[in-house]
Amino acid sequence: MQGGGGVNQYADPRQLAVLKTKANHLPLTPGVYLMKDQRGQIIYIGKAKALKNRVTQYFGSGNQHTEKVKRMVSNVADFETILCDSEFEALILENSLIKQNQPKYNILLKDDKGYSYIRVTKERWPKITTAKSTDQEGNYIGPYNSSYIVKETADEARKIFKLPDCGRDFDRVSKPCLNYHIGLCDAPCRGKIPREEYLATVNAAVEFIKHGENEDTALEALRERMAAAAENLQFEVAAKLRDRIAAIEKIRQKQKVVRSSYKSEDVIASAFIGENACVEVIVFRNHRLTDKQHFMIEGVADREALYSEFLVRYYSDRDDIPGRIVLDYENEDFSLTEQWLSEKSGHKVLFVCPKQGEQKELLDLCAKNAAENLSEKADRTGKEMSVLNEIARLLGLKNAPRRIEAYDISNTAGRENVAGMIVYQDGRPLKSAYKRFKIKTFIGQDDFRSMAEVLDRRFTEYEKGEDEGFSTLPDLILLDGGQGQMSAVRPVLAKHHIELPLFGMVKDSKHRTRAISSEGGDIAIKSNRAAFTFITGIQDEVHRFAIGYHKNRRSKAMLNSELTAVPGIGKARAAALLRHFKTMKAIRAANPEELSAAPGMNKAAAENVYRALHPEL
Repeated sequence: MQGGGGVNQYADPRQLAVLKTKANHLPLTPGVYLMKDQRGQIIYIGKAKALKNRVTQYFGSGNQHTEKVKRMVSNVADFETILCDSEFEALILENSLIKQNQPKYNILLKDDKGYSYIRVTKERWPKITTAKSTDQEGNYIGPYNSSYIVKETADEARKIFKLPDCGRDFDRVSKPCLNYHIGLCDAPCRGKIPREEYLATVNAAVEFIKHGENEDTALEALRERMAAAAENLQFEVAAKLRDRIAAIEKIRQKQKVVRSSYKSEDVIASAFIGENACVEVIVFRNHRLTDKQHFMIEGVADREALYSEFLVRYYSDRDDIPGRIVLDYENEDFSLTEQWLSEKSGHKVLFVCPKQGEQKELLDLCAKNAAENLSEKADRTGKEMSVLNEIARLLGLKNAPRRIEAYDISNTAGRENVAGMIVYQDGRPLKSAYKRFKIKTFIGQDDFRSMAEVLDRRFTEYEKGEDEGFSTLPDLILLDGGQGQMSAVRPVLAKHHIELPLFGMVKDSKHRTRAISSEGGDIAIKSNRAAFTFITGIQDEVHRFAIGYHKNRRSKAMLNSELTAVPGIGKARAAALLRHFKTMKAIRAANPEELSAAPGMNKAAAENVYRALHPEL
């Protein structure tokens, strides 16, 4: 939790006080609470193991809440509670009440119960498409529960039978599109395919869709037809059948890439950016991927809060519940959800969080899909979303870090001791937020004291609120160094009452990133290529920025020392000359008259500088 204190910025403090007083009189027993607005409308329903503890949290300090919860609390005029005998009973009641009332601030998933269909249009040249209803004219295959399956099936049929997916009128001859040139469509638009042959191909595709579950039988039938066509010297027909067989086998190989060793399971993973999340669900039945869905959810604090609601909402209206649910988050509190799903389905249901092997690969694939979908909302690539969520997993963070600040110290034997602060926002460098620091509190070389001073000054500026560049707290702090730097900075965080994830970036003997240092020891990252590349990039960038500032100051110091060695030129005149002429090269090129015209200079001082810089004269 970020420090700073304060109450809910949206709510009336007097109303909060009234509601908190009421909440303080609640019992420490399980139950369900119903938040209501001024019209008496239920706007949020939740369950609690101890009602008093849970409900009072809403009406205290607002900084711990997401923006969505703050808005909800600001609209609460009253609340009611229902006592339950157990937390499990509260879970059942909560789910039932949410389904009945559909409160505004609960996670409400759009249940895709609207069946999907494969439609064969009624045209002179019919086309195979997908549809959500049977309102339009055409022949329909279905209904199907999964829109994903419908889309995949229609795409496969078009690819196998080389049918068009465009809206062209094939009675008019036109140039073929790219699909023809890459072998995905026979291009009836060219006017070279008789309509009767096209209709026969469409009918064959429809038969394949209807009986496609038994692919082995379908393939055997196609092979027999191909052999018969070749025997009858119908080589063109045999070639088309050969291509269809090859296309089916290619699709089967693609399907085998994403298979589960378990006959029936759901794989669920999520990606976060700030308070926005995407949950991806991949469904396996009979070892094959049979459905894939994603859900965009706003106003989520962390994975625990997300899944505690999402899992119940997602499975509440589903009857096909597998015995195994693979999840990218491990939490003992999910045992209640396991119990509820087991009773609902009539068989044992287990949540598992694999750490390696095929199941971990499926989970990673699911997380990658979630990140890809979320990337559109965050205006970032799926790769950037994936690595931020992977960093969160490696470091045990609740959320993917949107703002990362990294610090490094640079000096030469204690001289020109400086530090650099860089900022990464949503996975990319935010150079406008970079800051430089000159160490002020001591002279000499002490990286630990230097790091402590820099962080102290950074958070002091945050508390002042005068510099916009320091007004935002990071989600993650990375220090160039290990336990020593971290030990020096922890008291600084405590001094400012700020709780933030703090880690070090450790290098090996060749000055290459080796690991991330944490309170529990070093976290190896080399085995995770994306995370390793990302952290290495941050460490290299903060080092470049800090050492660049150090070299700049050292160079100026050397220039100043060259000028201050001249009689009559002190630090003030040397600085004035450098400001006026910009470089030593320009000062050397100036004649005595030009030198004497510089601010703070006179004729004698100018002559001294000119002679000192031109000893050959």
